[in-house]
Amino acid sequence: MNILPILNKYGRKACLFDRQDVLIGELYAFIQPLRYKNKMYLDGVNTQIGFNNQGHYLYIGPPDHDLTEIDSGVYLACNGTKYKIDRAEVVYKGNEKYYVWAIIREIVEES
Repeated sequence: MNILPILNKYGRKACLFDRQDVLIGELYAFIQPLRYKNKMYLDGVNTQIGFNNQGHYLYIGPPDHDLTEIDSGVYLACNGTKYKIDRAEVVYKGNEKYYVWAIIREIVEES
């Protein structure tokens, strides 16, 4: 099974940009708020399904855009929001890259 058809059908369109705002690539990925179930964290909002630490998101994306191999200035943009990649790892199926997961954080720009 290949994950790309699932991402292309159900994922959100996102773009990768370098630090000079030049488009590196377009992709489809799942980007969802990262939620915590315990109350150890002091900053954030409690929701019905758990604790939402505002600004952190879980990313699941295609293996051909390996976020583990990109420059630190690269950012992700989706629906007008920019995200910094805090941590990324590749998930393998056998010896083949299957998908990339990452913890991304919303970039707050000064106006």
